Amino acid sequence: MAPPTQAVVHPLVLLSVVDHYNRVAKDIPNKRVVGCLLGETYQGRVDVSNSFAVPFEEDPKDNSIWYLDHNFLENMYGMFKKVSAKEKIVGFYSTGPKIKANDLEVDVVFRRYVQHPLLVIIDVRPDSQGIPTQAYYSVELVDEAKNTARTFANVPSEVGAYEAEEVGVEHLLRDINDPTVTTLASRVQHKMAGLNELKSKLEEMHTYLDNVHSGKMPVNNQVVYNMQDIFNLLPNLNIESLVKSFFIKTNDMHLVIYLSSLIRSIIALHDLLNNQLKYEDYTRVVAEGDSKSK
Repeated sequence: MAPPTQAVVHPLVLLSVVDHYNRVAKDIPNKRVVGCLLGETYQGRVDVSNSFAVPFEEDPKDNSIWYLDHNFLENMYGMFKKVSAKEKIVGFYSTGPKIKANDLEVDVVFRRYVQHPLLVIIDVRPDSQGIPTQAYYSVELVDEAKNTARTFANVPSEVGAYEAEEVGVEHLLRDINDPTVTTLASRVQHKMAGLNELKSKLEEMHTYLDNVHSGKMPVNNQVVYNMQDIFNLLPNLNIESLVKSFFIKTNDMHLVIYLSSLIRSIIALHDLLNNQLKYEDYTRVVAEGDSKSK
């Protein structure tokens, strides 16, 4: 079996992991939960469509001490297999929010059931930004001394759903908010969330380059190539025509905002004058009525 090249996490898995975390580890600091992932694999694409919790404990002071209930895992998988024979074990999940030292040992356990188990770290923190999933699989590396060691390699991940799942998610979100209604505050919040995520990614790149420069980490040519591609895609602001285009676009946007403010002010003043005229007519009619009654 070829190693995974893409991981697609379905909404049911996210809901199950959040429920597992809230039941077991929400009130315990620095505690995570671990479970089994079920799904299908086709041409390197792993669709993680289901999951279940597995009893897991670890010593916070000693990473080498941990426990995972193998009997519970096998019994639960046997029951899930009776319900849906297509869903196989594709890996395991963790609420991290980062890779732990003993995840490689847990990976050894799951390699009994699948050749390339997928590790999906699901960030359940409510204040986290961006996609809450990060996928990895273990690879074997050989150093200059021909010593072999396993480490995790990143796999592109995304959140996807079948048509039936999309309908269910829409019904759930309908009770929370209306996605069709956008306000200025929500748009500003989305912009800030995007900028914060960009800032965190830039800081992560800066930390990696510092560690490589100081010799703390070995250089990874693929990562450096990806960074170079990102920098090459940045616009060259030294080109006069590009700067002029930015100015024209910005001025056009500001002109629309200025005209909108003027129109809004004129409409508000018009409504105020109409209201004043209606009030004067009303007071005149009331005064005439009082004079006739006398």
